[in-house]
Order: sequence, then C-alpha cells, then structure tokens
Amino acid sequence: MPKFNRIHLVVLDSVGIGAAPDANNFVNAGVPDGASDTLGHISKAVGLNVPNMAKIGLGNIPRETPLKTVPAESNPTGYATKLEEVSLGKDTMTGHWEIMGLNITEPFDTFWNGFPEEILTKIEEFSGRKVIREANKPYSGTAVIDDFGPRQMETGELIIYTSADPVLQIAAHEDIIPLDELYRICEYARSITLERPALLGRIIARPYVGEPGNFTRTANRRDLAVSPFAPTVLDKLNEAGIDTYAVGKINDIFNGAGINHDMGHNKSNSHGIDTLLKTMGLAEFEKGFSFTNLVDFDALYGHRRNAHGYRDCLHEFDERLPEIIAAMRENDLLLITADHGNDPTYAGTDHTREYIPLLAYSPAFKGNGVIPVGHFADISATIADNFGVEIAMIGESFLDKLV
Repeated sequence: MPKFNRIHLVVLDSVGIGAAPDANNFVNAGVPDGASDTLGHISKAVGLNVPNMAKIGLGNIPRETPLKTVPAESNPTGYATKLEEVSLGKDTMTGHWEIMGLNITEPFDTFWNGFPEEILTKIEEFSGRKVIREANKPYSGTAVIDDFGPRQMETGELIIYTSADPVLQIAAHEDIIPLDELYRICEYARSITLERPALLGRIIARPYVGEPGNFTRTANRRDLAVSPFAPTVLDKLNEAGIDTYAVGKINDIFNGAGINHDMGHNKSNSHGIDTLLKTMGLAEFEKGFSFTNLVDFDALYGHRRNAHGYRDCLHEFDERLPEIIAAMRENDLLLITADHGNDPTYAGTDHTREYIPLLAYSPAFKGNGVIPVGHFADISATIADNFGVEIAMIGESFLDKLV
C-alpha cells in the first residue's frame, strides 16, 4: 500500500528561490546568474503577500537572507526545502526532465544569433512561404508579432524566432496561415531539428489573432518536443499500471511518454487550476499521480521582466491554493515546486540558474518542518518510492521525512 494514494505535483514555471551554487557558469545578456533570485528580488522590489504558501512553509526555506515579506512560520502546516539542479541547462525541458529523474549532461542547442540559413531555406522549400529574416533571433513572443505581424498579414511570410531556450518558434496569424498549415510546418521543422548541430528541445506553434497594434496570442499553441532519452518515473508509473494525469504543457514536454491521461493545454494559470481541480475530483482517479505546469509566471512576466505582474500572478495562485487543498482527499500529497528561475529584476530576458522551492502538504501530516536541501530529481524518487516503482537515473527519496 502506498503511503499516499494520490500525489499532485504543481510546477510554478520559473519561480526560483535564489542563485544555485554554479549560477555564475550561466549567463544572461552577458551577466552571470550568480546574483539572481526570483522570489527574493520580487519580495524585495515590489512586495509579496502569499499567506497560504507561507503557511505551508515558504518563508522557512533556508536562505542567506529571508524573503523580505514572507515570514517564517513557527508551526507550518507542511514541509519545505529548496532543490538544486545538476543537469547542464536552465530551460523548461531540462528542469522537468530532471524533476522526473533524468540527468541531462549535454544541453540542447541554442541559437543566440538566429537559425542558420540551411534550416530557414528548408522550411521555405517545404512550406512555400518565405521567412522574415529580421525576426530570426531571440525575441519576445509578443514583441515579435507587434513588430512583424503587420508584414505577415500583407505578405504571408513566416515569423520564425527563438529565445534563450533551445526552441524554434513560428508565429502565425490564424486568418493568414491556418492552424492546420502552421502545425504541418512545425512538424516539418521538428523533423529537421532532431540531431546536432540543431538538436532543439521544442518546436512551438504560436498562433495569434487581431489587428496591427492589437494582436493577441491564442490558446492554440502547440509544442512539439523530443522524447526523453531514457525512461522517467512517469514511464515507471505507467508501466506499473498507475494513473498519470498531465495538466497544461506537461504532455508536450515529455512528448506523451509515460502519460496515460492528458487533460489538455491551459489557457491561463487560472484555467490550469480549474483543470487540476477537475482532475482531482474524478471518481476514477483513486490512486496515482497528477502533474501540472502553470506557465504564466514565466511566459507573461519573467521573460518580459515585469516584476509587478509576476508578483500579482503569485498572489493569484496563492489565493486559489485553498481550493486545491480543499479538493485533496485525506491520503493525498501536494507538492509545489518550480523548474528554473526567471528573475524579473535581472539582466536580459533569459531564465536564471536558481534553486527551486519545494512545499509539501497533506491532510494526513502529523508533523512539519524543513527537509534537508536536495536535488530536483528527489521529487520523482519520492513519487517512485511512494508507489513502489524504480527511480529513473538519479534522485533520493524524502518520503520517510513526510510524517
């Protein structure tokens, strides 16, 4: 019998909690990440009021300087710690894959100077559409459509751009380039970026609508990922016949591997929480694992260096946390974490190499406290330990510390 019948893991995308020990090996617009601190700098710069996460133990997580406006609890309701990344990367896929037990020793390829002509020419030949060369560089997803959307509406050219992540993104106005065509072009782009020197983590379709000066990205985004290079704990659970539910872009990140219930993409964080609540309420979900990604922190505010918006997004999640707790059954475990940092007060617009927070709560807890600092993969090792399956490549369980 598992200690917890159901485990719900919620990833607050990019909500780091301070520079990792090796952060200076990673740079952001030429500035080493060693002074990054997503939660710390938001708390200091614009204030942070997250009483529900604080109640579980967010302010108790070991730090050189306490979170300025998140007090430590003398008697928290759960357990807390921070976790360090061992993989060579600070992107979404690397973070999630390591959380599920993989060690990525060779990072994906990134293209700070844009994609080579060979790739662009192949896409042009396949699609029959020209590519706007001026957009071919790391770009904000909203800025790129503001800058080149009017031209695309006139010419039908493709907007292909990248970011600090190992991704190729194609933005297309839905009235100019139909979704089916966009998806088909992205599938081709996926087929030619599976090997070095252009091994990309994801190809992302970025459809949008509207008129010049008022463009809006739609929920018809599609991510085409590579499959994990080795079995993750998701695969171990699936092979054991244990339910695995994916909410948001989780299914895309793992290319469906090990997931037997895809609950669909999120239109927003709020919609993602609604889907998680629906998932938790399913009568047939009696035992198993749900895995949710909430991306607005990263996509809407971290990359845009909007500290106020990031703070408000954290407030919104915290306000809805009691709904998630109320939906838990007596023998459920809730784990709240992140996948990397994206300090909105930092240089550039890239992710930042940081520790991630970990909060653990269950109605069944009799104790509370701070768990020793560990690594991302300890999360999956704990899940594996609970359900009696093997761990993946790395990770040490902290299940025995949750009492």
